[in-house]
Amino acid sequence: MSAKNTKTILLRSTILVGAAAFALPAFAQTAPTKVAAAVDATPVADSEPVITVTGSLIKNPNLVSSSPVAVIGSDEIALRQSNVAEEVLRTLPGVVPNIGAAVNNGNGGASYVDLRGLGSNRNIVLIDGNRITPSNTVGRVDLNNIPLALVERTEALTGGASTTYGADAISGVVNFVTKKNFSGVNLSAGYQIDGKGDGAYYHTDLTIGANLADGRGNVVLSIGYQHADPVSQGDRQFSNTQYSSTTGKSAGSDVTVPAEIILNGQQTQIDPTTGLLVPVYQQFNFNPYNVFQTPFKRANIYAAGNYELSDNIEVYARGLFSKNTVDTVIAPSGIFDEDLFVPVSNPFLPLGARNQLCADQGITPTQCTLAAAALTPTDPNYKTLDVETLRRTPDVGPRVSDYVTTVFDYRFGAKGKINEHINWDVNGSYGESENLQTIQNYVLLSRVKQAVAATNTTTCIDTSKGCVPLNIFGGAGSITPAQAAFLTANSSTRNRTSLAQARGVLNGDLGFASPFATDAIGFAVGTEYRKYTATQNADLLAKTAGELGGAGGAAPDIKGGYEVTEGFGELIAPVIQDKPFFNKLELEAGIRYSHYKVDAAGSPSYNTTTYKGGGTWEPADGFRIRGIYQHAVRAPNINELFTPVTVGLTNLTTEPCVGAAPLTDANLKAICLAQGAPAASIGTIAKPNSGQANETSGGNINLKPETSNSFTVGGVFQPTFVRSLSLSVDYYNIKVANAITLPTPGDALDSCFGSITAASAASAACTGIRRNPGTGQLSGSPSTTFGLPLALSNNGALSTDGIDISANYSRDIGFAKLNLFFQGNYTMSSKFRANVLSSKSINRDCTGYYSTNCPSIQPQVSWTQRTTLSFDVFDVSVLWRHISPTKFEPITGTRFSGTLVGGDLNGQSANFNKIPSYNYFDLTGRAAITKSLDLTLTVSNLFDRNPPVVGNTIGATAYNSGNTYPSTYDALGRRFAFTVNFKY
Repeated sequence: MSAKNTKTILLRSTILVGAAAFALPAFAQTAPTKVAAAVDATPVADSEPVITVTGSLIKNPNLVSSSPVAVIGSDEIALRQSNVAEEVLRTLPGVVPNIGAAVNNGNGGASYVDLRGLGSNRNIVLIDGNRITPSNTVGRVDLNNIPLALVERTEALTGGASTTYGADAISGVVNFVTKKNFSGVNLSAGYQIDGKGDGAYYHTDLTIGANLADGRGNVVLSIGYQHADPVSQGDRQFSNTQYSSTTGKSAGSDVTVPAEIILNGQQTQIDPTTGLLVPVYQQFNFNPYNVFQTPFKRANIYAAGNYELSDNIEVYARGLFSKNTVDTVIAPSGIFDEDLFVPVSNPFLPLGARNQLCADQGITPTQCTLAAAALTPTDPNYKTLDVETLRRTPDVGPRVSDYVTTVFDYRFGAKGKINEHINWDVNGSYGESENLQTIQNYVLLSRVKQAVAATNTTTCIDTSKGCVPLNIFGGAGSITPAQAAFLTANSSTRNRTSLAQARGVLNGDLGFASPFATDAIGFAVGTEYRKYTATQNADLLAKTAGELGGAGGAAPDIKGGYEVTEGFGELIAPVIQDKPFFNKLELEAGIRYSHYKVDAAGSPSYNTTTYKGGGTWEPADGFRIRGIYQHAVRAPNINELFTPVTVGLTNLTTEPCVGAAPLTDANLKAICLAQGAPAASIGTIAKPNSGQANETSGGNINLKPETSNSFTVGGVFQPTFVRSLSLSVDYYNIKVANAITLPTPGDALDSCFGSITAASAASAACTGIRRNPGTGQLSGSPSTTFGLPLALSNNGALSTDGIDISANYSRDIGFAKLNLFFQGNYTMSSKFRANVLSSKSINRDCTGYYSTNCPSIQPQVSWTQRTTLSFDVFDVSVLWRHISPTKFEPITGTRFSGTLVGGDLNGQSANFNKIPSYNYFDLTGRAAITKSLDLTLTVSNLFDRNPPVVGNTIGATAYNSGNTYPSTYDALGRRFAFTVNFKY
């Protein structure tokens, strides 16, 4: 084969991102072919192999699904030089960025996909149409474990798919289709680096395959390794300093150095010159410690094989093993608003501050002086001070979480033919996943309390465990290495999951056709069994609320499981074919009945039925109309059912009791007091520390499955007068009822403060909110500050609708072959209501908006457009990525607009209330050096555009980080990627 022909084959799927939406090849073939909806434009052989379309279990090369399916071919992945599956899916129009490589604080060591913004727990991820082991108690598949080197194409079907694949497929499925019958050797090695010289990323993949026994069988083995270096937020000018989204000033956390101490309800710090407690003058800038690219390592093995025992029986197997490590790095630990009982005679307590604290706590000057000289608790003059403290501990280093995930998943099966019309397939699989989190450099609260109870600089009152007296009153550097060593200890939390499943399917055709059609009616019937188990086990440090300073709440032990038994059936019926105005009229239908049994004493079982109905009408050559209606379900996952109630963190920039407002509103003041705020704090209550409020939530064993109704309708246009042009337009509408949801922080506050009356202070909606008993804030020790009550229920509702548009075109322009591809999404709405039973619960539309109530940005319009010129042995390709303008959520208020103050961006103008449209351009060149060797060079973010700056407190911590949204906008800058690919 010539190098030119090699390149032609390589490029045939270059423009095929979303080619499945057309249900025909993206550009002209040398001869007429039949290609199913989810199959990219590889010509079908004369024998027309049996094909399974994503979204159906019926196998027939002539049948086409009514559901549009977006496809990303392996060649597109190669042109982008994508490293992990999450990167591939993140930029797909209509997909909302979820937890991935750009998420640091909030990354649990795994990556997920969120179709249509309905949540990463409302879709399922498949390999070759089969489920694989989820990564944690939530039941989501970790995309870090997908072996991209062996992926032929990635298919995303949005809209309900529970009829075909079972529960969880409310928003759709992502199916990674692996290469079949691979023969030969493929070795790929790549290296990437940012324009600023950091963020190195390299990978190596080796795939070996061979045919057996004159083509009766095939085996393939793929081995890969990847490594990514971190990129610190301190290494970028726009993110080095944290900016308040409210004031535009360089700001930071109240957990700072020197310590912040609450004096008579006021926030104060020790003046290092005078030793007096004065109003807060310095906060802690935590941005430089955080990262934009989380460190990552992965080693993976994937093996598959099949063998024909006879003409009618084939056995097959597949095995997957992956071990990956994700490290997250965040700002140092510390004392996050805790009451410490400090002896008046503590040697590190400055004289001025001592006298102020004594006066504040009713200790007379004489008593204070005598207590300062009392060195033992047995001295009658010995006294302690209740010191409410917030103190950062940079001396112990940043908080590091090391997540090691190990996954294995294997499948065995056999398939064959009963006769020329009916096929059978029986298979089973089992997989396990373990995620071990080890955290370092977290200050232990119990050790802090022990170490501040000292009356000299060398020994603690309680000398156990080698206690070293702690100086919390000094500035940076005042905590010695010996003190730091005593304060910290490693802690671990282990998540284990398993999935056992078995499935038997009969499919084929009924052996007869409609009187007005020639193709037989296709069918699939079968049964399926799945059993899920999951546990979370934490050590004593991790499961004790508040023990790990800044851990965001306890990690409770969780244990649970459930099993489901199902029966299903599908039909695709060509009703009319080859008639005037009816080139083809095809109908499809499906139904699945499921019985769930939850592994918990006294827990009721439940049954669900899902169904679908749709059709395709082709009135003339090159024009087709399609539509489908689907009723889907999602069963509650193990985390939602079995998690104990605990105190954690949520995002909240401000709330009604903050500042002077309660001083002029008696009813508001009464509410704040009823929620636990001390009287001395009224008028001076501060915003939650670091924009994070406490929240109390947990599982609910009485949850039931949520339901969804969705439909899509659209058309495909492939004009005969413009060869190689394909155009599709599809409208989708998804509504979820009985949704398992938590209230947003805004909803929890609105339930109380939405309509304030004299009776509000006694209402359950108000008294359920519990404040810091020392400061009145909604942040503080989880042992005393329960914050916002966010209870899981089936009272939520979600909905989204929009339009998908795809277009393909190719032609020979003489000196080169031109390939054009466009895929776009227009989201009309994406609504969420936490509680349909409450008139105060907002039906929030987050389309095109960002705030703490709208976690990840979902633009109203997004598209990708690729232009490729193919020469003899060289290709040049440009990918254009567009994100439409977004705004700060209107019902939330407004944020900073003006000139930034302080930090690296001091004096620059900014408007945090809106983000303009963003356009990124990626340039790729690829050369076929020989028929076995090709080189690819990609420059992404070609024009090195910086991300928008909106401050660090405007959205959810996981997505609003480094003053921007790094999962949506490129925070790394221009990036160079180079890959060498050898195949034999």
